Amino acid sequence: MLYLNRKNIVGSAALLLALGAGSAWTTSSVAADLRIGLAADVSSLDPHYLNIAPNISFASHLFDALVHVDQNGRLIPGLATSWKAIDATTWEFKLRRGVKFHDGSDFTADDVIFSLDRPATLINSPGPFTSYTKQIISKQAIDPYTVRLKTATPYGPLALDLSSIFIVSKKAALHATTDDFNSGKALIGTGPFKFQSFKRSDRIVVIRNDHYWGETSAWDKVTFRILTSGAPRVAALLAGDVDVIDAVPPADVARLKKESNFKLEQKISWRTLFWQLDQQDHSSPDITDKTGKPLPTNPLRDIRVRQAISKAINRKALTERTLEGLAVPASNLVAPGILGYNNDLKVEPYDLNGAKKLLTAAGYPNGFALTLHGPNNRYINDEQVVQTVAQFLTKAGIQTKVETLPLAAYFPKAGKSEFSVALLGWGTLATDFALRTLTGTPNPETGWGTWNWGKYSNPALDKMIQASLSAVDENQREDYAKKAAALAINDYAVIPLYHQYASWAMRKGIRYTPRTDEFTFAYQFKPE
Repeated sequence: MLYLNRKNIVGSAALLLALGAGSAWTTSSVAADLRIGLAADVSSLDPHYLNIAPNISFASHLFDALVHVDQNGRLIPGLATSWKAIDATTWEFKLRRGVKFHDGSDFTADDVIFSLDRPATLINSPGPFTSYTKQIISKQAIDPYTVRLKTATPYGPLALDLSSIFIVSKKAALHATTDDFNSGKALIGTGPFKFQSFKRSDRIVVIRNDHYWGETSAWDKVTFRILTSGAPRVAALLAGDVDVIDAVPPADVARLKKESNFKLEQKISWRTLFWQLDQQDHSSPDITDKTGKPLPTNPLRDIRVRQAISKAINRKALTERTLEGLAVPASNLVAPGILGYNNDLKVEPYDLNGAKKLLTAAGYPNGFALTLHGPNNRYINDEQVVQTVAQFLTKAGIQTKVETLPLAAYFPKAGKSEFSVALLGWGTLATDFALRTLTGTPNPETGWGTWNWGKYSNPALDKMIQASLSAVDENQREDYAKKAAALAINDYAVIPLYHQYASWAMRKGIRYTPRTDEFTFAYQFKPE
């Protein structure tokens, strides 16, 4: 069959064997240690180095931001107890008193200002956090527990930006490098756990911070095991080697739901999977004619070609078969319910003949050759998704090959715009945030377009995004964001594919409230 893949066969076989062996296993009292199997590798422990979900999720165990986000995407107090706009360009944050860093030192406004300055100093970051800090033009400590931040222009969503910037200890991190964080030397935060050990691509161990300012964890120690392949991750859970796993493989979901010794938690994710397309005025690196000769111009700059690619993709088949029902087709860059989601945008209908006609109209009646790129260990069935889309495009006349890479190799190359068409998943709590980062004209001075791999640029869209970000009134901001979303999608700045589900499986005796941001937080697992 077109959508059958070996990984799913192996995963299901492993599940059957493990269930047979584990059917007699019963849960006793919950241990003080928790073992979590993570599907995505944590590439760096420096909380300001690489802005990707696995790193952010883990950093939340050791560090806090001024503003936290609950399981439904709502902003709640973190190291700041409150925040308000003094005027259209000045925000005041009241800091939590009595908070201690892991080394016993006091948390103050100086640490906040240092942490907001630090992302801009990491000039070699492959995915910088500067899009969250560039709009701040001045920072002032009014007193040890009050910070005022000034922006160059009116900027409504500053608090949401700051939920992505972790506060580090100025004393510990002043002269620290990213290597110092990865070694543990500079890993001094205020978070619910303290660092114990890190073995890259294998495991991370943390211990409970008994002096945490918030609710202390139920677990004395947590071991995060990196298990990027689905079958071994499920097998580890069923064998009792881990207590919890995230990103449950689609082939194993139904059976785990029926197994009394385990429980499953699911929630539609904020993450949208989409294609980034090279839209630069050059000979695109992975596009040739069908004899292998590079094309003199980049066909992806033609909106008819971009639309043809979109029409050639059968999103219903992709989500129901390749993703086994763990996703829904997408029409927006953000998931339903997120600020700025535009209900007027509809999922692109599958139209193979329409795709062929568009290619002919664009001057490619015989198509061309293209290589699709994607990760093979980051998203649900990501390698199979790339392969399936390649088959769709080949049917439309675009001779398509596939190259997938482990995440650690994929992101640095994609970030340097080395690919013509590249798969990316992105989750955010606001449409204007997504558009600024993913489709805004790249500008190191403003921090826009930091993940705009295709170097798409549309001044009209930039203007609309800026209008949305500048709106202090929430209703006005939403209106601008919806209009910006329509402009970007109708211009095929990117090609949305689907919103995926987030899934966690755990042994009986443990509960977890699933999160729309897909983050796996050890301190939110509770014994039953």
